[in-house]
Amino acid sequence: MRSERWNHNLHRWPLIAAAMPPECRRALDVGCGEGTLTRQLRRSVSSVTGIDCDPPSIAAAGAHPEAGDIAYVQADFLTARFSPGSFDLITAVASLHHMDADAALRRMRALLAPGGVLVAVGLARSRYPGDLPRDVASVVVNRLSRLTRNVWESPSPPMPPRASYAEMRETGQRLLPGARFRRHLLWRYSLVWQRPLS
Repeated sequence: MRSERWNHNLHRWPLIAAAMPPECRRALDVGCGEGTLTRQLRRSVSSVTGIDCDPPSIAAAGAHPEAGDIAYVQADFLTARFSPGSFDLITAVASLHHMDADAALRRMRALLAPGGVLVAVGLARSRYPGDLPRDVASVVVNRLSRLTRNVWESPSPPMPPRASYAEMRETGQRLLPGARFRRHLLWRYSLVWQRPLS
């Protein structure tokens, strides 16, 4: 049970897999860290790119034995050179709070091909008393998970989130009309949006 590594971000892989559009050929992982998600994506997607501004993370991603033909780019996502509409899937796991969320979501929207899907799994700031019940439940689930799973702590530089869950919901739905925003246990939210075909 403890053999496969686990953390709060890896726990959301099924959500990303379920949102992947049919015939997805080109994927971009924003804030890819050491490339864990890019390697998962490469099992289903023929062309995968990971981008991160942290040099040690990109070096570790590229040196992984399963990196294969995954393209890793060390750059600031907001200024990196990508062609508009060039990806069928864009993922951002625990990375939006490291950037200007408005600017990042606008850029992701522009880079999606028609019919493409954006999946962001993020951290946000709790506000009490409204968020207290969910946070208490998260503490319980987290403790149980640490007893039964092989917990892996990512070496990527941490940063506390500035925006609240409500603020991230508003930002996502304002910039991505029709986006689905969900709160999850273990201090995460998801934002899923499909770019219209026309």
